[in-house]
Amino acid sequence: MKNIFKSSLLLLCGAYLFASCADDNDSNPTLTVPATFSLNTPAYSAFNVDLKTSSGLNFTWSQPDYGGFPVAAQYQMAFSLSDSFTTSVAEVEADETGTAVADYVILDQVYNGCSGTVDAAQLAKGLVQLAGWNENSVPASTTVYARLAAETPGAPTVYSNTVTINVIPFYVALKEAAPELWYLVGECVGDGSWNNSVGGIGTAIFPLMTLADESYDKATGQGVIAFTGWFPGGKGFKLIKTPGDWNEQWGAGDAGYVKNDGGSGNITVPSDGYYTVKLDTKNNVLTIEPYDGAPRAFTTMGIPGGYNGWDVNANLMNAFNTYGGENHAWTATFDASEAGELKFAADGAWDFNWGTDSFPYGQGTQGGANIPYKEGSYTVFLNDITGQFMFVEK
Repeated sequence: MKNIFKSSLLLLCGAYLFASCADDNDSNPTLTVPATFSLNTPAYSAFNVDLKTSSGLNFTWSQPDYGGFPVAAQYQMAFSLSDSFTTSVAEVEADETGTAVADYVILDQVYNGCSGTVDAAQLAKGLVQLAGWNENSVPASTTVYARLAAETPGAPTVYSNTVTINVIPFYVALKEAAPELWYLVGECVGDGSWNNSVGGIGTAIFPLMTLADESYDKATGQGVIAFTGWFPGGKGFKLIKTPGDWNEQWGAGDAGYVKNDGGSGNITVPSDGYYTVKLDTKNNVLTIEPYDGAPRAFTTMGIPGGYNGWDVNANLMNAFNTYGGENHAWTATFDASEAGELKFAADGAWDFNWGTDSFPYGQGTQGGANIPYKEGSYTVFLNDITGQFMFVEK
């Protein structure tokens, strides 16, 4: 019931058009791929847009003509400082030879209609990535070339014309991207409500988290993330990328798991048991395999640390799975007025405790090092089977 219809062909044809009669075959719609489509020149293109004081830049375009009938497509903006779109920033960062040079940057935002707003701060960051400016070399203004890419299943990418805009850029300090997160949601996840909203974080949706033996792309945060837990056979769930949005999701298809397929079904496991859900966000590969361990179930989970005198019964976490299944996932809010150290401890004792020297995410081990946290307000996630944890700043 939670299917979306993005990235699917919406062929608005009469019932007779699909008759099996040979006489009608020639009239069936055929997907054709246009050479290009129109990105409209914004009204503000003649002026300098101050990216630091602007919230966003609006763009509009015409839908590509795929043969005279409506086709759902996804759109993504790219920007260049030279009107050349040969090698992207992402391709350069993936180039192990170190010889490639980027001439354009693709922003992360994805649009489904024929208009969209580009986040000004993200554009500023993309230009810094592209140009390699430092804090003292950002120009007073610059001309930027914009191009749009359209993608639809079963067809190659189609690119629009380029339009020019003038912007006043600003320096954005570049840092490694946080790991790309995807969340579990479904009738056997959390409270089983299918509530995919931001308000459902920690009660109805739970993130797949990083693994200690995996590496993550410094620019995109992509890599392998996972969740291990108890799943009942036949109960449905899906993966979503953004809380509150069904547009980017993983579901079940006829021949396996599918991404962003509006017709996909709910994912199920064949029988009750422990499973590891593993998603490679860089290569778009989802696997679900039985887990052979025999996890111990805990009644309570505390967050002892210097801030509370290392009290194992203070700041108890909430059991995540409340729909009726066995729980091994925990959530909490954590407000730190200053930096310090902490661990996770089960059932009011130190017999089972998890720690490691990484933050804000990591994979704790039994009796491991203290976790060095920073000042801030966080939502905390813990998996007591694997020791995976994450502090997400609110």
